[in-house]
Amino acid sequence: MTRYIFLFFVLLWTGVVNGEEIPAGFKATDANLFGHVVDKKTGEHLPYFTVFLKGTTIGSVTEASGHYYLKNLPEGSFLLVAKSVGYKTVERQVTLKRGVTQEVNFEVEEDLVALDEVVVSANRSETTRRMAPTLVKVLDDKLFELKGASCLAEGLSFQPGVRVENSCQNCGSSQVRINGLDGPYTQLLIDSRPVFSALSGVYGLEQIPANMIERVEVMRGGGSALFGASAIAGTINVITKEPQRNMAQISHHIMNVGGSSSWDNVTALNGSLVTENRKAGMYIFAQGRHRSGYDHDGDGFTELPKINSKMVGFRAYLKTGVYTRLTAEYHTVHEYRRGGDSLSQPPHTALIAEQLDHDINTGSVKFDYFSPNEKHRLSVFSSLQSIDRESYYGTGRNLNAYGNTDNLTAVAGAQYVGRFDRVLFMPSDLTAGVEYSYDDIHDVIKGYKRDFSQTTRVMGAFLQNEWKDERWGFLLGGRLDKHNLLDAPVFSPRVNLRFNPSVDLNFRASYSAGFRAPQAFDEDMHVSMVGEGKLASIRNMEGLKKEKSHSFSVSADWFGALGEVRLNLLAEGFYTKLNDVFALRDLGIEDGLLIRERYNGSGAKVMGVNLEGRAMYRRWLELQAGATIQRSRYDEPEVWSEDETVSGERKLFRTPNVYGYFTASVTPVKRFSAYLSGTYTGKMLVQHIAGVIERDEAVTVRDFFDMEVKLAYDFQLYKEVGLQLSAGVKNVFGAYQTDLDRGPNRDSGYVYGPSLPRSFQAGVKLTF
Repeated sequence: MTRYIFLFFVLLWTGVVNGEEIPAGFKATDANLFGHVVDKKTGEHLPYFTVFLKGTTIGSVTEASGHYYLKNLPEGSFLLVAKSVGYKTVERQVTLKRGVTQEVNFEVEEDLVALDEVVVSANRSETTRRMAPTLVKVLDDKLFELKGASCLAEGLSFQPGVRVENSCQNCGSSQVRINGLDGPYTQLLIDSRPVFSALSGVYGLEQIPANMIERVEVMRGGGSALFGASAIAGTINVITKEPQRNMAQISHHIMNVGGSSSWDNVTALNGSLVTENRKAGMYIFAQGRHRSGYDHDGDGFTELPKINSKMVGFRAYLKTGVYTRLTAEYHTVHEYRRGGDSLSQPPHTALIAEQLDHDINTGSVKFDYFSPNEKHRLSVFSSLQSIDRESYYGTGRNLNAYGNTDNLTAVAGAQYVGRFDRVLFMPSDLTAGVEYSYDDIHDVIKGYKRDFSQTTRVMGAFLQNEWKDERWGFLLGGRLDKHNLLDAPVFSPRVNLRFNPSVDLNFRASYSAGFRAPQAFDEDMHVSMVGEGKLASIRNMEGLKKEKSHSFSVSADWFGALGEVRLNLLAEGFYTKLNDVFALRDLGIEDGLLIRERYNGSGAKVMGVNLEGRAMYRRWLELQAGATIQRSRYDEPEVWSEDETVSGERKLFRTPNVYGYFTASVTPVKRFSAYLSGTYTGKMLVQHIAGVIERDEAVTVRDFFDMEVKLAYDFQLYKEVGLQLSAGVKNVFGAYQTDLDRGPNRDSGYVYGPSLPRSFQAGVKLTF
């Protein structure tokens, strides 16, 4: 399967780079545009600014001198747009005539608060953040670069309502929590497609390298009406990088973990190729990583696993016409990780070993059509992911714990967006589409006679209409999903209301429904070790019902200024009601495996407030901070331990009542930058399973503050050749868990707080 996926994309790109003929729709009219883009305040020419004809595939990027040139353009009237991150978008009306060359220049103003930032996750089509029907937070590649992040997991926490945590000492798996709900309640998308399978979800946050990310859009609250099952707590949409200009970049990052002999080395390569006529382009990204295992407490068992990973991929486009475009993306990941003891020996010789060897191939193809009047857009898309995983989950030098898992996930569909001048009482955008998803998983552990297979098929159709103008927005929509593991179709509605009394003030209110189907989830394939070295496997009870949710939110988003200081203040209240919540109970030992059954427990309620503030002074100082205050409770005490003397808990585990973050970026001179960030995690309730301790216990753990600092300096070596040197410290104050279990009978899930001890890092990056 892998070789065919790769061959398809190679052939596609071969056609792209070798296609010398002008595609249909690109006729030699000799109608040309040229000009420059300058900063309105300073008069400085701005390089790498995107300039394009709105409603077409035609566009370019300003050169290092700030100039652009578009040639052989179609005749007619168009809007010429100039846009870039950090600046307000500017539009100019132009009339193009055969044989006429025109000069059109742009003066642009800074937009430090990103009022005109474009998002797609709010309604499955491009819209500005200010006009979006629901709140969407955008994390761009600048944040990942400033932080020195190597993967997606390292940048997600810097927004209110979102936490990333390490959930296993042995394998180092991580999960993201949104608005108090754990990982399986969040839908992870790649380029707006739910191709990220349940199997890849356990380790996926670390398997998406930062250097392939253009931006990450996070939408808090239910999103099943847009993206289907599992979008209950929120949706994370990873947008991969697109080619804009010819460039190359290579970097190396090294980090010493905890002052020990453990080192983390990451080498990344990025390159962008664009044809002279800009009708085709390819962005190439690659990353290699090696991290040795880290043992914090000296008991011979790792707190952080050994990781060896390699990733390579690309995203390419071909403009097949003035109003049509073909886009393709492909990346392959090979990752080996090993935790426990005796890392240099075969896993069956260790007292504890969790070893995973992943081969992951992911690809997508999308075809877009834009109508000449800009009012209609049709997209046809397909995505595919294949995973081959060899595993070992074992204790006590067990020869029977080797396993293998195969997973194939496919998504295909079509989407239409129509913009109408008036429907009933206001202008409106209509979005409609169909989507089919297929997931087949086969998990085998022969030594334990485990042979699990499951195929899920979901056919979904969605329809929504958004009435909107500059002041008001009202969205009504829903999605109907037929899941093969459910008897009846599931309808997920959404209603959104937006009111903008002024350009700088936005009010929103929303309701959305969500659901999770009774299928195999991440933790089912992630066989964990608990207490006394027992291996656990999870199965669903007969007649398990879907888990349902109802989410409500209200928010106020204000943009303003105090002199030269730009401000953005956000307040959001949220409430989520869960019905038929999935819970676990022990059934006993079968063939050496501890069998846990998933059943429908009582309901739960999560409510709280998200607060965020941003302050920017010119372009050299940016401050941002956010906090979440929440309450998470089951309707009835949930039994979580088989020990009858251990009482049930109403409070959701691993959900602090208070948590937050801050970031500070300072650029006092053009080439020097300093970055400071921190996350705070309040007290929370954590399960501690018997093994090292005598009986199961629900522990209220202490709060943590994790701070990081990084300094960087840019050198101009020659014209457009630049060199950056950086250095920094992670977890400056060394806030690390002090009550870790020790020895082979430890509870690997009893881990909380910062994932890294105090660690020192340095990096070098060459760009040309």
